[in-house]
Amino acid sequence: MTKTLLRIDASPRGADSTTRRIADAVIARLAPEQTIARDVSAGLPLLDLDWIGANFTPDEARTADQRAALALSDSLVAELRAADTIVIAVPVWNFGVPAALKAWIDLVARAKVTFRYTENGPEGLLKGKRAVIVVASGGTEVNGPMDFVTPYLTHVMGFLGITDVEIVASDRQMVDPEASAARAEADIAALAA
Repeated sequence: MTKTLLRIDASPRGADSTTRRIADAVIARLAPEQTIARDVSAGLPLLDLDWIGANFTPDEARTADQRAALALSDSLVAELRAADTIVIAVPVWNFGVPAALKAWIDLVARAKVTFRYTENGPEGLLKGKRAVIVVASGGTEVNGPMDFVTPYLTHVMGFLGITDVEIVASDRQMVDPEASAARAEADIAALAA
């Protein structure tokens, strides 16, 4: 059962967005007690030298300016920690994720905060969560040779410790719109509430 769901929207298409419409259906299926919405489509700041310097300064030694540089990142990480389910609604753009979603990933993937390095390699610190990736494409087939979105996002979630990842796909919309819609409906129906 989903208590708190974090919804990440990456499409700027608003009401015309397939991923937003499908994410609505996914969330209705999961019926969370609470939903935290984060629309990244308008863009997020990219990591810069000030952010990097602040991030690598021990917390107790950070200046007020460094804390300000990390404030958005801290807020985004808090949203991830608060959620037991994350729904990422993402269109495929030129075989990859929109830059705004990549900026979100950069802001939340923080050593000693959401992952850590061990003798055996990196270990995600956000264990026990579930992710549902809602993906839409015009021509790219999910799990096909040109799909760099779902493997990438699945890897990123695992890197953060989230290994329960499901895909809801509405792919190849410009090739076969009926089959695309049917696939998304079947993926939604297969989700455990």
